[in-house]
Amino acid sequence: MKQRLEQEDFAKNLNSTFKIRIGESETVDCQLHEVTELLLSPRQERFAVVFRTSNDFYLDQGMRSFEHDVMGQFELFLVPVGRDEDGTYYEACFNRLVKKPQSPNP
Repeated sequence: MKQRLEQEDFAKNLNSTFKIRIGESETVDCQLHEVTELLLSPRQERFAVVFRTSNDFYLDQGMRSFEHDVMGQFELFLVPVGRDEDGTYYEACFNRLVKKPQSPNP
């Protein structure tokens, strides 16, 4: 796994299947349903990803372990954000400080 999950990595894998670990040996399939635009400011970067699962179960908000064929294993804090006839939707938000470039010493 890469040390840092980037918006472009998720965007490349939009609509692909991920697995969420829900037990020692149990996983649930989900689809990466949405990746928002990367918003940059001088101080921070922000984006969000939304996953969709079937309506067969419900996950409370919390840290979840993910597995993906391309992106590998990683953890995200998921929050349920909606449910319709197509499934249940969970969002993970990224809001990170941008490192200021080091200015050369005069």
